[in-house]
Amino acid sequence: MASTIPAPLPPSTANWHWKNKTVTPWAKQWFERELTAVRVNGEGSEEVGIERVVEVDGDVELGQRKSKLITIYDCRVVLNWSGTASDGTAVSGKLTIPEVSHEVTLDGTSDYVYEWKLDTDRSPAVEALFNLAKSRLPAALEAKFAAFPAAIIDTHGKDLTVSADPSRQGSPAPSGASATAAKSTQSDAALKKRADGSGAVKSSGVAVNTTRVTVDAHFMAPADDLFGLLTDEKRIPHWTRAPAKSKAEPGAEYSLFGGGVKGKFVSLSPPKEFVQTWALESPTWPSGHSATLTTTLEQGSDSTKVTWALDGVPLGMEEEITRNLQGYYVHGLKSIGYVQVSPYVPPPQKKRIPDEPERGSQSQKAAAVGFGSNTCAALGFAVLVFGAAFALPYIYGRP
Repeated sequence: MASTIPAPLPPSTANWHWKNKTVTPWAKQWFERELTAVRVNGEGSEEVGIERVVEVDGDVELGQRKSKLITIYDCRVVLNWSGTASDGTAVSGKLTIPEVSHEVTLDGTSDYVYEWKLDTDRSPAVEALFNLAKSRLPAALEAKFAAFPAAIIDTHGKDLTVSADPSRQGSPAPSGASATAAKSTQSDAALKKRADGSGAVKSSGVAVNTTRVTVDAHFMAPADDLFGLLTDEKRIPHWTRAPAKSKAEPGAEYSLFGGGVKGKFVSLSPPKEFVQTWALESPTWPSGHSATLTTTLEQGSDSTKVTWALDGVPLGMEEEITRNLQGYYVHGLKSIGYVQVSPYVPPPQKKRIPDEPERGSQSQKAAAVGFGSNTCAALGFAVLVFGAAFALPYIYGRP
């Protein structure tokens, strides 16, 4: 009997999921190809350009949220530059750009920083070429950096989206579909689920089997700073790269990732913990169903452990939600410079095996000695008795 092949999901549904693709190796090749083509000319015979890409250190990803494609990258770029001075001298040096990122390129949160180094001995002609490099190369490089996000989407967008024309917007924004989507509210049954986050809850009259998903990470930042970054409406867009609504008080509504996640604050205990209802605006998320997200911050001596515990995740969505929490919460903080560290775990200590005690204690030895002495005395006495018994008849029997 021939099996029936299910019909593919419509683009509006297939593109609603959160997806990520790592494109770091491709990005390094792109920088090597595009940046080495940058050259500028001065007056006369002066010419300077990028000779080689020495290093591209960082991560580059393409993500999709609610049918929107977004570039996620933060790289440190090191270049070798070279040129010819007006007197024919070959000039070379190094250029380091500490941050080439989505925030700098598209959001304009800060300016590019250029760290220059001149390797050639200085002379008037060399200094003139060095000044030419510092004044003209940044603009040429920034033109390349501006084209980088579009190149990522053009090359890799087809791997994430089903639609014909992927969006090139740098940050996701609420679409018409999300505006008309049913608003997620927490049902009474959701509050009665088991303490471990698993169980069956009702959403829009339909029972939903749920479980718990937990993600944690350590960051080199104080707990109060991270607490504000996760709850302050003005600071949230720094790591979500999308509009946010958040009033950090019990009962207040919040919205993250351009409306991709919505809910209400249940309780706040700064800077240690806050609890929220949490609903994903997605066709795969049960209508009317809300989970409960508890975010705890444990301040250590040199870092803070942040734990996201999401109770009420529908069964079958555990891997997807775990990946999303790691990608959009943990990586989001990491992308703006909050360094993620691994907690120190001391190596297991070898269990010391005590020296084997001497065989027998002093009392046992003393008892053994006493036993030996008494035995010898008894044997000696027995020999004397038997000897006397045989000797007496002969002694008294003589005439």
